Amino acid sequence: MASDPLVELAERLQGISLGSGLTVGAAESCTGGLVARTITTVPGASVYFRGSIVAYADDVKAALLGVPLEVLSAHGAVSAQVARAMAAGARERLGVDLAVAITGVAGPAGGTDEKPVGLTYVAIADGTDVDVQRHQWTGDREANIRDSGRVALELLLERAEARTATAVG
Repeated sequence: MASDPLVELAERLQGISLGSGLTVGAAESCTGGLVARTITTVPGASVYFRGSIVAYADDVKAALLGVPLEVLSAHGAVSAQVARAMAAGARERLGVDLAVAITGVAGPAGGTDEKPVGLTYVAIADGTDVDVQRHQWTGDREANIRDSGRVALELLLERAEARTATAVG
């Protein structure tokens, strides 16, 4: 059986997190739980992974993640501002060291001229700051979801490695 690149990222994340005592969580919209599913595929994930809030609807983003309704109204669910608020909210509500958030238009419908299908924002919060990346995927729905999940896992891994390097150095 061929290995899944997403699971390989999750395995690496787990190794670093367990070795450094980091806890991790997620807030997912367009990925619908893919990040949590991938992380929990690896045995032992419960030691460092606290959970994921799948917040597909705007009212759920507001109620469960604390995304301000004004931010949703002003910028829309698919925006850097909402991704930042989701990541910060997940970090706080899940009580984790690192939280990633994903919001986007997976497709095939739902896109506009301003926010086309494939537009995705992925944010990472670590208690010091919240960084966000903008991506414009060009695949079908499944490819867009997987690409978004891959970037989320890569950001978690990158931030975990940076925190570990800082702690050691």
